[in-house]
Amino acid sequence: MTATPVEIASPGPAPAGPSAAVACCAPLAREPLSAQDALGLAGVLKAIADPARLRLLSLVGAREGGEACVCDLIEPLGLSQPTVSHHLKTLVDAGLLSRDKRGVWAYYSLVPGALDDVARVLTTSAQS
Repeated sequence: MTATPVEIASPGPAPAGPSAAVACCAPLAREPLSAQDALGLAGVLKAIADPARLRLLSLVGAREGGEACVCDLIEPLGLSQPTVSHHLKTLVDAGLLSRDKRGVWAYYSLVPGALDDVARVLTTSAQS
């Protein structure tokens, strides 16, 4: 018996960032999410919902110049380089970090407004 791979339907190309996944979303307390919008937002929240990834976002954002080399992030996290790189890739894929390769090193920075877009959807205030 041969297993048939299951593919999850995708609405098209991967979003460029969380703003693409949440751009059409009104704050949750103001308007219900569609199934498609919930799927996009859940993907971004899943990327954030890890203590190491939250720390990475904080470490990168707090660095002077707003960027950090992967080599600077290993020791503060106490994780191996492959594990840190995996978490960084997840955050890049979610559109929360951008990656700039310089020689053999990769530098990461927060995508401007990405966390603000997520916060806007999660707000309970009357402002849009």
